[in-house]
Amino acid sequence: MPSLTPLHETYCKWDPSPLSQADVLEGLAQLVSTRLSGVVQDLIQAIQREMLLSVFGLSKQKAQNFQTQPYVEKAYQLGYSTLQHYGNYLLAPSLRKIIERFPNLHDKALTASMQFLVSALNGVLGDYLLSTQNPLALSSLLYDRYGMVQQGDLDGRIVIFAHGLCMNYLDWSNRGNGGIGEKLLAQRDNNTMLYLNYNTGRRISANGRSLSNLLEDLVQRNPRITSIDLIGHSMGGLVSRSALFYGKQNMHQWFHMVENLVCLGSPHHGAVLERFGFALQEKIGHFPLVKMISHIVNIRSNGILDLRYGSVRDDDWEHNNARIGLVDDNRKPAPLPSHINTFLVAGTLEFANKKNKTLKIIGDYLVSVKSALGEHPNPRFQLKLPESHKAVFYGLNHLEIQYHPSVAEQIAKWFYPNHEQLAEEQIRKYLIQLENMQGIIET
Repeated sequence: MPSLTPLHETYCKWDPSPLSQADVLEGLAQLVSTRLSGVVQDLIQAIQREMLLSVFGLSKQKAQNFQTQPYVEKAYQLGYSTLQHYGNYLLAPSLRKIIERFPNLHDKALTASMQFLVSALNGVLGDYLLSTQNPLALSSLLYDRYGMVQQGDLDGRIVIFAHGLCMNYLDWSNRGNGGIGEKLLAQRDNNTMLYLNYNTGRRISANGRSLSNLLEDLVQRNPRITSIDLIGHSMGGLVSRSALFYGKQNMHQWFHMVENLVCLGSPHHGAVLERFGFALQEKIGHFPLVKMISHIVNIRSNGILDLRYGSVRDDDWEHNNARIGLVDDNRKPAPLPSHINTFLVAGTLEFANKKNKTLKIIGDYLVSVKSALGEHPNPRFQLKLPESHKAVFYGLNHLEIQYHPSVAEQIAKWFYPNHEQLAEEQIRKYLIQLENMQGIIET
């Protein structure tokens, strides 16, 4: 059995191996054939209740009486049964026949399109997939730069990349652009690039604990690793911070080997649009359409909920059951380790020569500049870093930050501050040699 958190949330799925194409088909078959959960049934009834209250003007008592009428309950059961029948006797068998017809699907890795689908499902339903032991639930795995699960011995400097919500380990490059990993490899410093893939629908703190355990296992199996750098995009930056928090708490060896942490567009103090959505539901929730939509929005993964304020600890959320409306920021401080060089990157839709207050608040579409740079009016939550450890990139949206050449160049300068000076010295020496040779030829 997998280990459990104090709140009984599993750290990993039952089988820690990467998904096969057969796993995806079986997982989809289970999704369409699983009995409708109480959450879904409650959702349907809640939407109907809002229509009775707001559209037809019934009182709460009359609406409740209507929904408990025998013929209404029979209609519910008929609808549920129809959906269940359709999934059980048509979709699920069809998917499983494909697996039977092509047994080699058990050995086939996911295509890029399948990986995109599975990652998106995990971001939205990841906690549900895990609780129902659905094969679609992703476990935390490290992949190498060739897209294969990491195997074999490692030594030297290791760089770990952690992706954001609904994304996966393939998203660190774009259209032939090798991104940050290839830029760091070009520094020829005995680097190994590893890419974390994980279930972004789980609690950020649960994923942080998983990453901490994964890295501890990695260094125990590879004693020649000399240092570790962490680079996280969006949620991945929060997961990296959470891993550092629990790595220190558990006195893990890997924690003391970390030299650099880079967070790219990470909502250290929450995502503006996430909080805005909750506030909007509460402020204008008396409108019928908004009330109905709010019930649908309420079905979202715990990972998404943690982005409201950027929660990275278990005790940020364990006593907070609210899912919609304005909620107080009850986070506990998670200071950055003092021995690590931390660098924060923010993107903004603004352009450097055209300031816009609205765009400044929106930031890169999802995360404001202040949140990405760890700036907060409460000193307890401020991520106090020198300005030289912060960078704002104008005209870049949330997704472009993770592979843009300018961002990669900045990270390389942070990681290798002396390389540029060495390059300039080599150029100067080369020019002096040319001048000397020219003088010899002239004489």
